Amino acid sequence: MRRAELADLSAFVTVADQMSFRAAASRLGISPSAVSHSMRALEERLGVRLLNRTTRSVSLTDAGLRLEGLNQERQRPYGRLRIYATHMAATAVIAPVWARFLSMYPEVHLEVRVDETPIDIVSKGYDAGIGPRNRIAADMTAVRVTGPLKVAVVAAPGYLARRKPPRAPDDLARHSCIHYRIVADGPLFDWPFTRNGKEEQISVDGRVIVNTPELAVRAALDGLGVTYTIEALADIFLRSGQLVRVLEDCSPSIEGLHLYYPGRRQVPAALRALIDMIRTSRKAGQATRSIENPFIESIKLP
Repeated sequence: MRRAELADLSAFVTVADQMSFRAAASRLGISPSAVSHSMRALEERLGVRLLNRTTRSVSLTDAGLRLEGLNQERQRPYGRLRIYATHMAATAVIAPVWARFLSMYPEVHLEVRVDETPIDIVSKGYDAGIGPRNRIAADMTAVRVTGPLKVAVVAAPGYLARRKPPRAPDDLARHSCIHYRIVADGPLFDWPFTRNGKEEQISVDGRVIVNTPELAVRAALDGLGVTYTIEALADIFLRSGQLVRVLEDCSPSIEGLHLYYPGRRQVPAALRALIDMIRTSRKAGQATRSIENPFIESIKLP
């Protein structure tokens, strides 16, 4: 479609919305005569009358109503929305809103693929990805969808009944802790804490090693030790009493997550609706210093 044709269609949408040539002209920043000319050109090109107009009023013809309906169809969220997310992002960003999102937009089918491996979402057919900032290629549009994510150090009540709960990070030396090995054959993960405004790394000991915060939470639920994870992953178990939080005062916040997608123009309506819902529903991030996400391999993308 040529630029002039797009301009005529845009003018028609504005007239249909305002039901006034003058108001449409004001919104478009052109003269009422230019709007009238645009409407005549569009009607001649389509071979049908779209608008009934007099000097006093404007209304849509049946053909105009059908064309406006097609435009509204284009803007209404529908179809398949494919999202590629890290485990943490799926839990912290998608899961809290997907029931409300699908209820509000019944014509949308949501597919969420969860994986930690950075990929080219365009070549794999995804509409958007969600993850930490350092996983996003430079040519992507990125939208912050969470504030800083609070760390939670947790254990099962049964485990803590057998061990004195830690009061300071150094007390973890007397506890069985769930180890992390983020990269295969890489080093074990030291737990970051903040005390007196400074970050410190604590080396912990334990008999279980995992590579995801989600599996570490399961290990804690099973009474295997103390786990270092994200509040969003442990929240449901903290509220149910299946896990107990410790060392909250010195638990840091990590950098928030971003949703990213290719380009800035013609964003699919379903994706735009999802972004709006996530940003509206998320809790305002506290104005606090956050540390680099310790749960991911540090990588550099072009």
